[in-house]
Amino acid sequence: MANKRNATTIVAILAVVVLLLWRPTVIIYGLQAAGLYATIAIPMGLILGIVHIVNLAHGEFMMLAAYATYMLCQSLGIDPYLAMIPVAIVTSAFGFLVYKLTIRQALKAPELNQLILTFGLGIAITQTMNLFFTSQTRKMSFGYVSASIDIGELSFGVYNFVFVGFAILMVIGLRLYLTKTTAGKAALAVGQNPKGAAIVGIDVDKTYGSVFAIATALVGMMGAVFITRSAVFPTVGSPFTMKSFCLVAMAGIGNIPGILGASVLLGISENFLKAFRSLRGWSDIVFFVLIITVILGRSIKGKKA
Repeated sequence: MANKRNATTIVAILAVVVLLLWRPTVIIYGLQAAGLYATIAIPMGLILGIVHIVNLAHGEFMMLAAYATYMLCQSLGIDPYLAMIPVAIVTSAFGFLVYKLTIRQALKAPELNQLILTFGLGIAITQTMNLFFTSQTRKMSFGYVSASIDIGELSFGVYNFVFVGFAILMVIGLRLYLTKTTAGKAALAVGQNPKGAAIVGIDVDKTYGSVFAIATALVGMMGAVFITRSAVFPTVGSPFTMKSFCLVAMAGIGNIPGILGASVLLGISENFLKAFRSLRGWSDIVFFVLIITVILGRSIKGKKA
């Protein structure tokens, strides 16, 4: 097993070196995309790891936060980074309300029912926003987004590295929360054994609600940052729901740091295909190929075991 891991590490390092020498922008933009994917996927991984439910309305929460940021910035004339905290608080409160009214009722239901519930929530949110805002895209422009660096003949944008920073901070922050705080340790206990946690006096429902609120707060923060670089429209969140699910599945339930690695693989794979004009159209389905490969690989390993 150790030899296989060492061989995989060596191959990965060689691949990165070759890409840096051949097309360094594949690595640069791949890492930037990975940061964005990870910041949105990590909260989904937190919910799945603790509450044990796949939230198929996950991307729609980010979309709501992006719209809330847009309206707040337009009405008050402030920067999205200033709006990030109030938007995160509102998104967290909305997520907690959604948990109490809907998710909580389906926790003991079959997994298919849970998927249908969250999928329906996603559609309802999307259609509601479509009624209020129509399908018209909304975009704000900021000078700092266009910041770039020139290294010799290589020129590339650097702003999107902010998502890499946020992703790393999320992993570190959640790790500290789950291992160093009483509420975090309770959440870990509930995630591992809800019945056992309840026996020792932990309020399982309260823990589920707080974890869901924390996760939606993180998504709300990223919705505020997302609008600094991208346009927002009612269906903008759906692709991120699917990619987040893919990344969580690749990393494994409860493996939040693993989501970072899976995001790097996805981001670099997409940008590798984009480097070839004839293959650019295939970059959007890379995550489907990756998740199928991972699931098949795990199934084969399970049969051998």
